[in-house]
Amino acid sequence: MTKIIQVGIADDHAVVRQGIQAFLSTQPDIHVVGEASSGAEAIELVKTWRPDVLLLDLVMPGVDGVETTQRVKHISPQTHIVILTSYVQDEYIFPAIRAGALSYLLKESGGEEIINAIHRAIQGEAILHPRIASRVVQELQGKHQPEINPFRALSERELEVLRLIANGLSNAMIAEQLVISEGTVKSHVNNILSKLHLTDRTQAAIFAWREGIVRK
Repeated sequence: MTKIIQVGIADDHAVVRQGIQAFLSTQPDIHVVGEASSGAEAIELVKTWRPDVLLLDLVMPGVDGVETTQRVKHISPQTHIVILTSYVQDEYIFPAIRAGALSYLLKESGGEEIINAIHRAIQGEAILHPRIASRVVQELQGKHQPEINPFRALSERELEVLRLIANGLSNAMIAEQLVISEGTVKSHVNNILSKLHLTDRTQAAIFAWREGIVRK
């Protein structure tokens, strides 16, 4: 008997969700258990259904895709996350993969590619869109600037956010101090981590102190 693959779809555009759901419904071994229009809804979907695979957009209202990925993997480690987005920038690719996403596809991918990614995910195998795979290979081969000058790599606002991270402020506290939205702060943090090739806020704080970006 063929195992039915339980799939969740998370995207803030209804037409995208409906299109994916309609295509997946033609597959005899795939069943869409639910849809979500935000990161928070995606997390609730996973809590309820524990799907085998979650197709996840990265930019949605409220909780972004990277944080959603982290929380989903904490709630349901067995749920494989396939990113399906329009974004090809490093500040989206690497944080998503580090957060636990298995595969990374672009919305220009065809339906068969999505089906293939779902089937491969059940085997624990990753699928990367060719444009994404190229960036990952370059990163692994060290084809980024070996000595990063943060004062050149980061914008003034990103340096400002980095200093506040190093001083122990949360995203909410940074947003309040800089009079910007928390979502904007998250975007700056992702940019900082990507540009400096760091994995988390702790590394960013250590980097800031080591490089003299903040001083006692």
